[in-house]
Amino acid sequence: MKKTSWLLGLAAFAAGCAGVMQSDQEPDAAQVKAVLEQSFHAKGQAKMDRLDQDDVQRLCSGVTPGHPLDKEAAERLVREQLAAVKYPAGSLEGDWKRGEAIAQSGQGKQYSDDPSKPSGGNCYACHELTREELSFGTIGPSLYQFGRKHGFTPESRKYVYGKVYNSQAFVACSSMPRFGHKGILTEQQIKDVTALLTDPASPVNK
Repeated sequence: MKKTSWLLGLAAFAAGCAGVMQSDQEPDAAQVKAVLEQSFHAKGQAKMDRLDQDDVQRLCSGVTPGHPLDKEAAERLVREQLAAVKYPAGSLEGDWKRGEAIAQSGQGKQYSDDPSKPSGGNCYACHELTREELSFGTIGPSLYQFGRKHGFTPESRKYVYGKVYNSQAFVACSSMPRFGHKGILTEQQIKDVTALLTDPASPVNK
């Protein structure tokens, strides 16, 4: 009787441990996708395809503070994404005034937004751009006086255009949206944001 009770107790203990171990295991991609599909519902322009990841998103989803990309993988990602940046055939110069409006606007891509209207960049959500702006995010670096620091040159404009178009082309697994690559901003809008940072007359450079 005592032996039977001991065995039953051991079995219960083992089952409990197995349950804890199972709950501590990291979910696989299929489990994560299933939870997301149960939680997310299509509404307006926000369709279920928003849950589909491309190769870069899949790769970077596995990046955690303790598990960064190795150097070779990071360099390969940057190289491949840089090759995919589509630069305009002509000038990269835009209108900084339009660029400021784009930077201020958070319109676009949300289910409640009108898809017939142009999206904004919502740049102030992550960056400081001008001293006149009282509220701005600090997730990204300050871009105040960007042109003065980096030069009012064609090379600076090309860098800014490329970075806004696809941030992954410069920093692997960057948290910055890929505005051009994902069709969030148009070519002209990216030119205008580029001018906001690189035009000497822009308030960014005052």
